[in-house]
Amino acid sequence: MSPLAITALLDRLDEQAIECHSLIVVRHGRIVAEGWWAPYSAEQPHLLYSLTKSFTSIAVGLAIADGLLSLDDRLVDVLPEHVPDDVTAQGRRITTHHLLSMTAGHPTDTLEEAWRLEPGDLVRGFLRLPFAAPEGTLHTYDNATTFILARMVERVTGRELPAYLDERLFGPMGIEAGEWDRVASGLAFGFHGLHLTTEAVAAFGELLLRGGRWGERQLVPRDYVELATRSHVESRPYDEGGVGADYLSGYGYQIWMSRHGFHGSGAYGQHCVVVPAHDLVVVVTSAERTVQQAQDALDAVWDCLLPGIDQAAAPADDDALAERLRTLALPLPVPGGSSGPQLPVAATLDSSAADSALPDGTAVLLEPTHDGWRARFEGLVDLPIGDGHWAGGSPLGRPIRAAGGWDADVFVADVYVISSPHRVRLTIDSRERIAHAVWTTVPLTGPELLRHLRAPLMTRPDVA
Repeated sequence: MSPLAITALLDRLDEQAIECHSLIVVRHGRIVAEGWWAPYSAEQPHLLYSLTKSFTSIAVGLAIADGLLSLDDRLVDVLPEHVPDDVTAQGRRITTHHLLSMTAGHPTDTLEEAWRLEPGDLVRGFLRLPFAAPEGTLHTYDNATTFILARMVERVTGRELPAYLDERLFGPMGIEAGEWDRVASGLAFGFHGLHLTTEAVAAFGELLLRGGRWGERQLVPRDYVELATRSHVESRPYDEGGVGADYLSGYGYQIWMSRHGFHGSGAYGQHCVVVPAHDLVVVVTSAERTVQQAQDALDAVWDCLLPGIDQAAAPADDDALAERLRTLALPLPVPGGSSGPQLPVAATLDSSAADSALPDGTAVLLEPTHDGWRARFEGLVDLPIGDGHWAGGSPLGRPIRAAGGWDADVFVADVYVISSPHRVRLTIDSRERIAHAVWTTVPLTGPELLRHLRAPLMTRPDVA
């Protein structure tokens, strides 16, 4: 792999204004390039959003391998207590295969409407919604299908989804157990919410590339991996999945087909790309701001990396790439050492701006520390903020990284919820005594900052 190709990929991602957090390129089973944009780091797990679905699919494959589940098993037989009395004939025919391929026949993603109908039973809500097409004929990107698959795996194995994957997949692969976001009852979402390091995601891509084999062990049956990574239906893009050719190439079992191989994809730019023809795995985590950027990132992989396959380069090019990867960093909101008014500064939070992260009227106190500041939000949380560097802490359980400084009379800081793609821009006007805390990209699980600082994150209605 030419280092010039990887350099070209980095340049293209910069040109597209994609806020990258990490990149790993694996060729012939060897990491040929890896980098993290500070304050993100190699050891920090990252929220995968819907890339989680691909892991839930593998849990289904393991349950099938154990003889506990089959592709033809019907939802109504596996989870009978969740079946409404008036379930339709089509609802009774929905199988594991239909859920995996997202071909139950609903016209749109059922998640919100199913939860509205049945706040305590998403499976029942899913079965109550009308179908628009016969099962197996229409692909509709549907988060509820993966939630249901997770519950089916748990029913037939007698294990929670996270514990089952820890035992059967992550443990044997040497991957530290991932953290999972959960619904109010404590169940893992299944369709999103898994946190893993970039290296762990790359290892998962390698597992799929090798047909479920890891070292000397066949962890997942090859025939299931081959089924999961081939198209079963013509795909239709969903906003979270992006738009463009690589979301219109077919859909497997919770895995998207691509123009070159296949990929798992999560909101805001979490990509695990596998190209069997070139023995290649590429993982990107990021904070994409638009749906189109998902396709832009994949275009960059094809346009920049593939031409560099099996191409040599000068040692100086290797050295230049290594230095660039070593020094990757997101920009500080304000240069270090900026001067401002005498501290401390007291203010009141104004939440009238769109995407506000904290409650209106919260008292805010900004005070100095030996290497920066501390922002105290009365009764809620204290956040450390570095001066010219990223200060770290875990004030409510999950880690944050923050840096800031003065721009005239306004204090400006970026607060990264570092276990996710998201950050909050904090501003404190020392003259007006007004503060704002606004998400640059709003988490799909809601704008309340404190929810995202606690582990595990728990949200949505309770689901039995």
